[in-house]
Amino acid sequence: MAGRTMTEQAFFVLTALVDTPRHGYGIVGEVSGLSDGRVKLKVGTLYGVLDRLVADGLVEPDREEVANGRLRRYYRLTEDGRTALAAEVQRQASNARAASERLRAWRPADTGGLA
Repeated sequence: MAGRTMTEQAFFVLTALVDTPRHGYGIVGEVSGLSDGRVKLKVGTLYGVLDRLVADGLVEPDREEVANGRLRRYYRLTEDGRTALAAEVQRQASNARAASERLRAWRPADTGGLA
C-alpha cells in the first residue's frame, strides 16, 4: 500500500480487525457500526478490499470454521497492518487539524476574513 492513499473501506476494515480476527460478515457489521452506518460494504467490495490488504501484507487469514454448514474464513491484522493504520490515523488527524484551523480563522469576506 506504500505510496497509495488508503481508501475509506480499507481504513475501516483494518480498524475492524484491531481487537480480534473476524470473518467477512463480522467485518461488514463492525464497519457499519464504526462508521455509524455510513460505510456499508457489499460482499464483492469487502473481498476485493481484503484481497488487496492480504496482497499488501496488512491482513492475513487467521483460520477457517464451519458454521451452519458454511465455511467462514477469519482474517486478522498483521503488524504491518497495525503500522499502516496508525500512519493513516496520523495523516487524517493532521488533515483535520489543518481544516479546523482554517475554519476557525475564516470570517466572511465583508468582515475582513479569508477570501
